[in-house]
Amino acid sequence: MLKNKYSSELIEAGCDEAGRGCLAGPVFAASVILPPDFYHPLLNDSKQVTEGHREQLRYIIEKEAIAWAVSSSSVSVIDEINILKASFKAMHVAIDQLTTRPQLLLIDGHIFPAYMGVVHQCVVKGDAKFTSIAAASILAKTHRDEYMYTIHIRYPQYGWNNNKGYGTKAHIQAIATHGICEHHRKSFGPCK
Repeated sequence: MLKNKYSSELIEAGCDEAGRGCLAGPVFAASVILPPDFYHPLLNDSKQVTEGHREQLRYIIEKEAIAWAVSSSSVSVIDEINILKASFKAMHVAIDQLTTRPQLLLIDGHIFPAYMGVVHQCVVKGDAKFTSIAAASILAKTHRDEYMYTIHIRYPQYGWNNNKGYGTKAHIQAIATHGICEHHRKSFGPCK
């Protein structure tokens, strides 16, 4: 059962990213402030939810959230500053875009660079513990998947409609056969 709040007094925003381990495409991050009593039986860590249910949840979260925002860091940014820093940069931009200023940030993971004086709490596996982080994981994942479907149209040989840029056997084989393209992370394993 996901918890709705970490602190009962503060306006909390959950933050999570999607696509950190991919060989291609940007890393996406989302930040979400939910109503204190928000509940949906399907809401969970995006990796535990089917694609169809994630799309349903995206619609509900975007409609019912007090505030939400999604951002991304490009492949060139990832290659320039590294994937961890690029993930944090995307999270900071998503937080910047919230229409309500949070008083506490709940971060999925174990480290996070402080954001403009707002208190933060890192929660390992937080997307399976707190509703706001789970909601952020759903938005980051669905927005990223949508982007990967879009670029798949131009580069169908990599199978991004199925692998979303992750290093599956078929994707690695496609890189060996066709080489890399502008959407590949040149600092990552088989793309080097």
